Amino acid sequence: MSMDTPLTRVLGPKTAKVMADQLSLHTVRDLLRHYPRRYAQRGEMTRLDGLEVGDRVTVLAQVKKVSTRPMRQRRGMLTEVTVGDGAGSMRLVFFNSRHARLDVGAWGLFAGTVGKWQGDLQFSHPDCHLMSGDDDGDWARALVPIYPASKDVSSWVIQKSVKLLLDDPRSLEQALDDPIPAAVRQRHGLVGLATALRYKHRPESTEQVDEADERLKWDEALVLQATLAARRRAAALEPGIARPRRSGGLLDAVDAALPFSLTDGQRAVGDELAAELAREQPMNRLLQGEVGSGKTVVALRAMAQVVDAGGQAALLAPTEVLAAQHARSLAAVLGPLGRAGELDGDPAGTRVVLLTGSQKAAVRREARAAVADGSAGIVVGTHALLQEGVEFADLGLVVVDEQHRFGVEQRDALRAKGNRPPHVLVMTATPIPRTVAMTVYGDLETSTLRQLPAGRGGVSSSVVPAGEKPTWLDRAWARVREEVAAGRQAYVVCPRIGDLEDGGKGDDGPDGEDGAPPSEKGGSDRRPPLAVLDVAEALRAGPLSALRVEVLHGRMPPEEKEARMRAFAAAEVDVLVATTVVEVGVDVPNATVMVVMDADRFGVSQLHQLRGRVARGKHPGLCLLVSEVPSSSATGQRLASVAATTDGFQLARLDLETRREGDVLGAAQSGRRSGVRLLSLLDDEQLIAEARVEATALVEQGRGLADHPELAAAVAAMSLDERADYLEKA
Repeated sequence: MSMDTPLTRVLGPKTAKVMADQLSLHTVRDLLRHYPRRYAQRGEMTRLDGLEVGDRVTVLAQVKKVSTRPMRQRRGMLTEVTVGDGAGSMRLVFFNSRHARLDVGAWGLFAGTVGKWQGDLQFSHPDCHLMSGDDDGDWARALVPIYPASKDVSSWVIQKSVKLLLDDPRSLEQALDDPIPAAVRQRHGLVGLATALRYKHRPESTEQVDEADERLKWDEALVLQATLAARRRAAALEPGIARPRRSGGLLDAVDAALPFSLTDGQRAVGDELAAELAREQPMNRLLQGEVGSGKTVVALRAMAQVVDAGGQAALLAPTEVLAAQHARSLAAVLGPLGRAGELDGDPAGTRVVLLTGSQKAAVRREARAAVADGSAGIVVGTHALLQEGVEFADLGLVVVDEQHRFGVEQRDALRAKGNRPPHVLVMTATPIPRTVAMTVYGDLETSTLRQLPAGRGGVSSSVVPAGEKPTWLDRAWARVREEVAAGRQAYVVCPRIGDLEDGGKGDDGPDGEDGAPPSEKGGSDRRPPLAVLDVAEALRAGPLSALRVEVLHGRMPPEEKEARMRAFAAAEVDVLVATTVVEVGVDVPNATVMVVMDADRFGVSQLHQLRGRVARGKHPGLCLLVSEVPSSSATGQRLASVAATTDGFQLARLDLETRREGDVLGAAQSGRRSGVRLLSLLDDEQLIAEARVEATALVEQGRGLADHPELAAAVAAMSLDERADYLEKA
């Protein structure tokens, strides 16, 4: 037996097939890594009083009462069994079965979907497994593992299947290749892999569970970090093209044209980028920072340095609105130096070219030609940059703006368009906790901008509990009117567009995604999310009837979107009702109010991003989070936390607490689940840091992973699962 042995050879074809179909368990490795969700203990760890209708659960309880009687409406017998665990009780209902084995006083595992009848919780025809003192020794262990199960594979079937694998110590030892070197285990006091798996699946105490968890978390952390360390080492040997700074070129012109002074943080990060661009080894850097901290200016200076050195720079933006704004901003800063080849252009400069999918064919052909012949030194675009037929003369720098809005394949496709590996700068305005950076972006060097430019007015935030205090919403619209009367402007953001054809969704792609954490999204009893078109119509007819109210969303024709944004930037529109198409990059210094409708339907990071669209000038801003959820609920408290601080790094930790770990570890990027099962980015920060140190040392010493074949095999196995796509291309 080995870890790759198919379960069909161990369990039999019928059980193996249902495990594969319903739980995606195919091999011995899959089954041994299918860990218990929790452990049941009489009267302690199983609590019937915490169950909710609709839950599919396995409970451990004692039979308290059994009664059988004829059914009234049809032929046959009805057996009702009351079970309890010391904390609560529930009813089991069986039709046409006496279940004589369910004797009063017996303990058992009962699995089913929780229902309710006449106010009491009940299982209808649950799967049952009675426990006994000689029940394979499992009951004697006191801690009974409860596994993630399915309709046809109960927890105890999984338990017995795992037991088959664990009962033969010699076979198990031969099957396991411990990926953690003995010296590392000794330094950190870790048990061996075989011991850890026995402790995890058949523990005799909670201490054994803790030892197993510590060891198995190290497995996950070390393999992840070794993969990233190997990528860092490979990147260090990958030849690129040095792009050193040159005086008297675009970079100097950019610095001279800036209407403000760079912050100390921008200068420091700029020096880091300049030094890395001047080396042949390709730069791979993550630039994160607070909303409004000036990352785009830092990126522009890096792009100018690459153009000065004879290369091209590509800026990939997630939306056409943002791409067009970037192109306008860059052209405005560069002036004649950004219009080389035009009548009023400076021949010593370059061209800034915009390339999007909605451009007319002739415009797109002209842009592609300028990219291909190298006359366009700075190319700004959306996914259109990734299309076949877009060829660069000498791509020297790839800048990915709002990287979380792109899939890994898309970013890799642009990077592959360079003749030699280009320098890469990945930017995000969503601050990232240290553990996320170490785990997800561990093959990138990280720079952080915390300092905001001088002269910003600052934003104050408040939750508007429209459900509990409707008059507060009236006051919110009054505040919008007051700001407009003072010469300012406002955004109103809604979760969806409102077209009958859009099926209740927002814009195409990430612009309209519902950012609420999966556990907090409303069920079918909630009203549909508020829509841009409906809210705009209500505002025009009601509280904002005297103002110029317009809409913006991703389904509008590109020319119309562009015209609408230009009108808003020119103060020809007082209130812009939009989807999250305005979430990133939109910069209108005169806008001072952000009203987020149904704020509970957005994620923490989205709310922080939206708030960053106001107070980008000298006037103070106001962000109003409108919600009908009770302020005492978990979602209400989450909104209050967002309103209480503008520290993006503090909010990033809050965001991580409300999201699934798998989302952060790549599932949201790749569309598939993460392979990490036990590791917690919040709780295991120190363990991850230690694993990073150990992995780096193992990769860089001697022959690298070749000296540690078991770890190398685990890293190679990662290349076969969904995590590899993310880590390989992130």
